[in-house]
Amino acid sequence: MKRVAVTGLGAITPLGNSVTEFWNNIIAGKSGAGPITKFDTSKFKTHFAHEVKDFDIEQYVEKKEARKYDLFTQYAIAAADEAIKDAKLDFAAMPQEERFEVGVIWASGNGGIGTFEEQLKEFYSGDGTPRFNPFFIPKMIVDIAAGVLSIRYGLHGPNYATVSACASSNTAIISAFDTIRLGKAKIMIAGGSEAALTPASIGGFNASQALSKRNDSPETASRPFDADRDGFVAGEGAGALILEDWDYAVARGAAIYAEMVGGGMAADAYHLTGTPADGLGAALGMQKALKDAGLNPHDIDYINAHATSTHIGDLSELTAIDTVFKGIDVAISATKSMTGHLLGAAGAVESIISVLALKNDIIPPTINVENPDAAIPQGLHLVLNTLEKRPVNYVLNNTFGFGGHTATSIFKKVN
Repeated sequence: MKRVAVTGLGAITPLGNSVTEFWNNIIAGKSGAGPITKFDTSKFKTHFAHEVKDFDIEQYVEKKEARKYDLFTQYAIAAADEAIKDAKLDFAAMPQEERFEVGVIWASGNGGIGTFEEQLKEFYSGDGTPRFNPFFIPKMIVDIAAGVLSIRYGLHGPNYATVSACASSNTAIISAFDTIRLGKAKIMIAGGSEAALTPASIGGFNASQALSKRNDSPETASRPFDADRDGFVAGEGAGALILEDWDYAVARGAAIYAEMVGGGMAADAYHLTGTPADGLGAALGMQKALKDAGLNPHDIDYINAHATSTHIGDLSELTAIDTVFKGIDVAISATKSMTGHLLGAAGAVESIISVLALKNDIIPPTINVENPDAAIPQGLHLVLNTLEKRPVNYVLNNTFGFGGHTATSIFKKVN
């Protein structure tokens, strides 16, 4: 099968609206958390999140056009724009026949949930007459970001969305990887975006007891692996990767960040929102990714853990890692401690971290760990509070989602 190169990266995150700013804050161990500014949280149990700051869609599209898009699509446009420029691709100058071989697989867990809430609020606060925005449906549906990107750049290759809750964008990246290596496209824009910091979303996660309530200290609330963790901290944003047929990328003189070498997907088949104590689905996904890449567990140098800062979820994943990597010195960190949980965009943003960890030989830290959970399997190499500098040749990136979905991707250093 074809080899697959990573040639471009783009990010809109709570830690910066460019890949450079984002990465610098990641290695500095900063938190993007703060009080929610998007709506009044006084009656909610959780008053904080990881919001994107200073985002201006008019840097990318005109105000009139922007009104057609929910915020999750706006984030997608911005992240993809940076990734395309980073890869030095000029689709406008590319013959149409070549654009037949360029596609988009873009993910979101919630799509236009903000638009959905706004429109229903307007309807029920009025006289009952259905006066909906003509763009209500296309603003809301999850696949629209992929469609908008294809229209924006005139790309005629495979085009669709993947939805697997918080595993969605890792699933999109794996699907794009498979599309290229099977020879069905030369270039794929892959990633995900989420803009679900809304009353219904925060209220719903509160009702399921999933969110942290550490309102007095938002910056320290996301604390994977810590004994005092009390839930995840919601976030928003987008991550984009440009994946290319290796030979095509080399022929056009592209700078290559990394090679994507494997992907594995599985299911817990266990519970709507919970994970099994033995981490079966996570272990299966990691084993499938290793097999797909033709690697052994000892080949992996760093695992970017899904670790959201929930009590059961963190332990389940670490148990799975212990099952697959027993006795192997592989560094593990949870970058959601800094970004918060970007839900359907998490896998893409963490893929960017994984790629840059390879490029820079840096293991980002897990911040806010003051009292490591005594139930964590013994012998695991957790990178806590301070980054580590060490050779990184292979990175494994885990993402899991409500419904028991698991997705694991593997990236290789380019020498």
